[in-house]
Amino acid sequence: MRRRTGSPAGTTRRPSRTDEVQQLIKQLILERGLAAGDPMPTELELQEQVNVSRNSLREALKALQAVGIVEIRHGFGMYVGTMSLVSLVDELTFHGRMSLQAGHNDLRHLVEIREVLESGLIRQVIAAPGAPAAELAEVMDRMEAEARAGLVTPDTDKRFHELLYEPLGNPLVIQLLAAFWDVYHALHPDLGEADESPTEIAARHRRVYDAVRAGDVEESIAAVHEHFSGIRRRLAG
Repeated sequence: MRRRTGSPAGTTRRPSRTDEVQQLIKQLILERGLAAGDPMPTELELQEQVNVSRNSLREALKALQAVGIVEIRHGFGMYVGTMSLVSLVDELTFHGRMSLQAGHNDLRHLVEIREVLESGLIRQVIAAPGAPAAELAEVMDRMEAEARAGLVTPDTDKRFHELLYEPLGNPLVIQLLAAFWDVYHALHPDLGEADESPTEIAARHRRVYDAVRAGDVEESIAAVHEHFSGIRRRLAG
């Protein structure tokens, strides 16, 4: 008979000791009013304050480090982590590569989410006070120069999108879009040849840029959808 693993159907997994210690450490951070980047108590101090064994504490700290709540700087100590979506990028990239190897292409779902987000956010960018960052014009010019030379670099492409949504003043939006961007470009080599030339890529970004500068909401949304059309075709291939 095959041995069953995991919790029986209809039951909830009981928190492990590591889970409990993680909660104690997070509660300590909140109770002390620590902010991202602030130094944390030493390992010995934590061990005494949450009253756990050294092994249990280290397992909990490793788990918290993996999700960015704790940052361990070897030789310097422990700090409260800053918000990061690195683990999300790693997981999505891994599963995206698995789906490609299995003959599927789940990456298109991620791109669909990004397109929906950007087509909605672009409306807010136009409504936001102030003009787009001056650096955005420089990045647009650089992209067109790169296109004339035969290659739009990933760094320029990514920077364009970061600056485009910067007026929203929402760092989570920037991080989330960057995470989606990172996953797509990590899997970029596995998708085959693109059917867009560098000149076409730059032209699509120029259309978005000009529409935003003009404050034209409908044109901006249409430009965003056109920008994603080449990606959609590539993923459908």
